Amino acid sequence: MVDTAARGVVEPPRAKDRSGPPRRGRRERTRKKANQPWWFALPALAVFGVFFLLPNLLNFVYPFTDWSAFHPQISFVGLDNLKTILDDGSMLRDIRITLVYAVLVALFQNGFGLGLALLLERDTRFNRFFRAVFFLPVLISALAVGYIFKALLEQDGALNGVLSSLVGHQVDTPWLGSTTWTLVVVTLIHGWKWMGLAMLIYLAGLKSMPDDVLEAARIDGAGAWRTFWSIRFPLLAPAVTFNVTTALIGSMNTFDIVQATTAGGPGSETEVFNIYMFRIFGQGLYAQASAMSLVLFLIVVVLAVPVIVGLRRRENNQ
Repeated sequence: MVDTAARGVVEPPRAKDRSGPPRRGRRERTRKKANQPWWFALPALAVFGVFFLLPNLLNFVYPFTDWSAFHPQISFVGLDNLKTILDDGSMLRDIRITLVYAVLVALFQNGFGLGLALLLERDTRFNRFFRAVFFLPVLISALAVGYIFKALLEQDGALNGVLSSLVGHQVDTPWLGSTTWTLVVVTLIHGWKWMGLAMLIYLAGLKSMPDDVLEAARIDGAGAWRTFWSIRFPLLAPAVTFNVTTALIGSMNTFDIVQATTAGGPGSETEVFNIYMFRIFGQGLYAQASAMSLVLFLIVVVLAVPVIVGLRRRENNQ
């Protein structure tokens, strides 16, 4: 028998035996790796439970108590808080103001956003730059936006100063002091702040449209307006659903912009529901404020569900 080493023949390395204990070890390591992420999630779950889940659950309990700054103990009082706030005429007035505010914000936010999306649809360097510019207000704090516009719209503010220079005489229009148009001005500010988000959603909808459908419309002789109204706008139905729903729900829960600009004035003409709730809470009537938040939650649910269902049905009919 010839020695293979002497002949210069090198035997290939033998495959390792993968049966037995090594395979068990791999399974154990895989099981440990699968279990580790739950341990890392525990701190986040604890923060979520303590600072978000528990307060929201308590918000369904405190409205039925007498919790306030004037009672050392918290007792169950049933529906007394709901009866008290329903007997207050201010609540119905503020609900009406909140609904008008939400509708105007939805119109302005979606109108501005859709217009910008159509103007900046083409992928040019100029358009990409201004997309970023118009999205910047979304990243700015709503309180900061409110205080900036308050400074601009004061009677001795920058806007009246510019108008005075243009017309040649003193302009002192009380933009935030009129009981006629102040609510419209505040909703314009709210729509301006969030129009960049609506613009991005509409841009995504415009970019996802099939080119063959638009090309067929051009071949059939459809003009720009006809193409938009009959083809492009119906295809934007999912984007419209998202933007209208978020605008309505977000504006019905508004507080910061109104608080920074008018604080509910003049004469409570811009006192949306959250401003009213904040005022009651500041008086130490914590249970009544909690009852108001519960009422607002129910109003948002009752109004949002039909709107979402209607818009979704419109999508399916396109």
